Amino acid sequence: MHAVLTFLACLAASAAAAVVDTHQRAAAVTGTAGCGQTHWFNGITQYHGLTSGGVDRSYSIHLPSDYNASLPYPLVLGFHGSSSIGFFFEADTGMSESKYSAGKIMVYPNGVGGAWAGANYSEASVPEDLTFVSDLLTEIRANYCIDNSRIYATGLSIGGGFVNTIACSAVGGEFAAFAAGSGSFYTDNTGVDVGCAPARSPLPMLEIHGGADPDVLYAGGQGEGGFEPAIPDWLSWWAQRNQCGGNTTESLFNDDVQHSVWTCAGVEGVLQHWKVDDMKHCWASTTLDFSEIAAGQGPTPIDASTIVMAFFDQFTKP
Repeated sequence: MHAVLTFLACLAASAAAAVVDTHQRAAAVTGTAGCGQTHWFNGITQYHGLTSGGVDRSYSIHLPSDYNASLPYPLVLGFHGSSSIGFFFEADTGMSESKYSAGKIMVYPNGVGGAWAGANYSEASVPEDLTFVSDLLTEIRANYCIDNSRIYATGLSIGGGFVNTIACSAVGGEFAAFAAGSGSFYTDNTGVDVGCAPARSPLPMLEIHGGADPDVLYAGGQGEGGFEPAIPDWLSWWAQRNQCGGNTTESLFNDDVQHSVWTCAGVEGVLQHWKVDDMKHCWASTTLDFSEIAAGQGPTPIDASTIVMAFFDQFTKP
């Protein structure tokens, strides 16, 4: 119990320190073209349209309630799961709440037909969705004050898989770190060098997965939208891509949770994985969230939103 309490206290301290650090760093960071532009919807999620590749796309954005247009902010993109929209991912994860994202700008893109590229049911192609991400970053930078060294991406299910697709592309070079929850890795399922060319190495990556996930099997296999790799295989590919040595694994919560950490190119924690043995296909939360209800299970021992934000706070883009 002492180890668990110490672990939770460290996560909380890291999150609190990150809020202070964000504002301390901001004064020394050169912002984007959007710096100086004020907005009326601070603290309120706002829907926006965007044309990308001749197609009408959309996203929602949440600014901190104390948003200061003269200070560059970290930016987090959150990608929803299949048959969903950004508003649902926001509600499911709670990431717009200040306890998770204080001092950060949150953006929730919407996929075409409620999905992201990579699955056999996807309506948009990989190039089309990657172009959308690039166009979205251009729009956000033009209208808001962004710290270009602290842009991050996270997502659930196929949204988590698409986060990996971004990381495996040239567009991924715009980001400092990536995190996937219950990721469906349809575009990265056959080996370390097949279909994945990260813009740099090491490239921070975190994944959280349930050992009892019936939709995206931990052991891999045929998924709803195509073949999915075994999570240990996928992790081994990222360990090679990131020049990692061995990993250490700590068991927590009566051995129900295993947290694995790799040191890559001399940097500890660049690659991390959380396995929750009895978790199904959902966004892990210690308080019951929508995806846990949909999966037919109760709260989990870990809180993914806390873990993801703490992971992001460790890394800036070189």
